[in-house]
Amino acid sequence: MSDQETQMPVPLHTHLPENARDLLNWVDLQTDDLRVRVLNYGAVTAHCDLWSGAEWVPMILGYQDMQSYLGDPFYLGAIVGRVANRVGAAQIKLGGQVVHLVPNEGQNQLHGGAQGLGRVFWELDQVTARSARLRHVSPHGANGYPGEAEFVVTIALQGRTVTYDMTVTVDRPTPINLAQHNYYTLGHGAGIWDHALRSDARQYLQLDADGVPTGHICDVEGTRYDFRRGLSFARLDPERRGSDIHVIFADREQGLRDVAQLRAPSDIGLTLRSDQPGAQIYTAGSLESAVTGRGGQKLRPFSALCIEPQGYPDAPNHPHFPSIMVTPESPYQQRLELVFETGKAWVA
Repeated sequence: MSDQETQMPVPLHTHLPENARDLLNWVDLQTDDLRVRVLNYGAVTAHCDLWSGAEWVPMILGYQDMQSYLGDPFYLGAIVGRVANRVGAAQIKLGGQVVHLVPNEGQNQLHGGAQGLGRVFWELDQVTARSARLRHVSPHGANGYPGEAEFVVTIALQGRTVTYDMTVTVDRPTPINLAQHNYYTLGHGAGIWDHALRSDARQYLQLDADGVPTGHICDVEGTRYDFRRGLSFARLDPERRGSDIHVIFADREQGLRDVAQLRAPSDIGLTLRSDQPGAQIYTAGSLESAVTGRGGQKLRPFSALCIEPQGYPDAPNHPHFPSIMVTPESPYQQRLELVFETGKAWVA
């Protein structure tokens, strides 16, 4: 199947212009060990393949037809924001006042709203054969957020490492919390239950029934969110309930460092390096689509894992959470490194 062939037409998101398919383009980056495709829509990482020594192996879920991303409801590979994750009641407290945002998940807002960063077009330039730069200017009032914000994301390859450098400048105080939303498979197509995740996170945020933080911080001990021993998901969650939870890294104040390691039966490993205080761990329990995945991939529940380093979700509504406020004097910065390895299978 070519990039332009699809099993069935995918409706565009309703806010997109009629010529959205004509506006869509991408660049392909490559080293001897990695090849990555970046779209100008949603700053999406559509392909991320690792050379195994014999063949190119896909590390993430993706669509066969690039135009399918224009109607994707799952944020596959996108940069999400302005404020990633959920904002309770689609409102924030700012300067002593309540700011009403545009809800897009019941009464709440998810990933910055229906026209958040993962669902708009960006300017895209290929800087070198191994790097690309994306830029998007979000106007004052977009999805309810105050202030104009300029987002710049640089994606670069070096050896077996993919780096995302994200910066945001604003013209007035406003919350910013970005996340990169790959769905990792590490070349293993049988689902995530035999994958093993290791992270030193000792705490997680308690969530309400809608997935919004209650403000309570809980210990991972004795829960299926205890990734400290690097157990497989099958052992950690024998009832296969899945996870969609925000964990807090033990060394959240120490800048760029290893925060998580994922291993698969494919003998491929991934180390995530981040400067963020925590991450959303999502086992893709709601992933379900009849649209063709790349190379015959199936988009089914628990077929991939999202590890999304970010600030605390819903932080403006919880004064004891670390602030995600950005000002003109203090721009936003985030760095994420994905380090892939082979011959690193371990399943406890």
